[in-house]
Amino acid sequence: MKTNIQTISDYKNITRFQGLNSLRFIAAFLVVMHHSETIRNKNGIANFEWLGLFRNGGNAVTFFFVLSGFLITYLLLRERGKSGTIKIKKFYLKRILRIWPLYFLLVLIGTILLPLAFSILNVNYEMPYTLGQTWFYFLFFLPGLVTFFFGHHFLEPLWSIGVEEVFYLLWAPLFKISKNKILILLISVILVKIFLNLLGFLVIHNELFNYIITTFKFEAMAIGGIGAYYVYTRGESIDQLFIFKVSVQIIMLLTIIFYLTFHPNIDNTYWNTIFKTPILSSLIIDFLFLYLIICVSVVNKSIINLKSKTLSFLGEISYGIYMYHMLAIFIAIFFLKKYLIQMSSPCSHLVYYSVITILTIIMSTLSKYLFENYFLNLKSRLD
Repeated sequence: MKTNIQTISDYKNITRFQGLNSLRFIAAFLVVMHHSETIRNKNGIANFEWLGLFRNGGNAVTFFFVLSGFLITYLLLRERGKSGTIKIKKFYLKRILRIWPLYFLLVLIGTILLPLAFSILNVNYEMPYTLGQTWFYFLFFLPGLVTFFFGHHFLEPLWSIGVEEVFYLLWAPLFKISKNKILILLISVILVKIFLNLLGFLVIHNELFNYIITTFKFEAMAIGGIGAYYVYTRGESIDQLFIFKVSVQIIMLLTIIFYLTFHPNIDNTYWNTIFKTPILSSLIIDFLFLYLIICVSVVNKSIINLKSKTLSFLGEISYGIYMYHMLAIFIAIFFLKKYLIQMSSPCSHLVYYSVITILTIIMSTLSKYLFENYFLNLKSRLD
């Protein structure tokens, strides 16, 4: 493990957190792996769905939530520190230009273009919903409810985008109103979510209520925000803290890797208490992800060096990877299913992941440079 040579001295003016693009790609690819194996299993193809490493879709999205809370809270703290206020309109415009174009492009593809293509090409696949049934949910960033009411579908990954958009909508005004009580706000969000989770777990046995409470993981974003608040307000090197000593970093990193690799495969009292206790375990995992984010991006003596040009590039297109990978999987299954079934498991996986990875990266790269960058350039003019 290489030492991170980045040096941070002014925690109030960090313009770029090193290594986070690489983490974005790793998390996005964990989602790709999760959906890839799930769909292989549904199609009767040999798969690794039983292994925890290939069942990290939920963990990866939770990581994205913690990361979003960390970055957005830090940016708002830095803006208020420099200007004394929060420009909510500007904040909304920047989020719109970053998120909306690709989100609504995928909605267009998934609700209009794909059904039309299936009809023209006589593809034996029936969409579980129509645009008339779901437009309201997609338009108002509630795509998770499409999954709840209509089952699994091509646009299922959009649920997390909806959660983040609702969070952004609420966070900037709450942040501005709270003024110098940001930490109280962050802790309050966590406590309210714990209360609602307990309410759903113990009292309100309503499927829709529990789905909404579970889906809107604002506590993960608030935990990320606590990390940002700590980084911003700390006046001396974080390296001095015991929890970021090299020996502790090794233990924490191994814990995260072990958890991601085997989390559903271990069943004993100690493991279940830490990682499978309702409500409590999800908070522990959120803090583990926050530790990883801070360790990679802020700690000067981090043992994790993710400053790779290749990983950084893949991180830049990770939004596209997350959004387009289901289309790549569908194409791979549609054209290769009969061949994949006949191949040995190692060969089948090699061909399958090669096709999916290449297709997803090509689509994401073209999207980034031919579509998304237009809006990102508009976003950069707001700085």
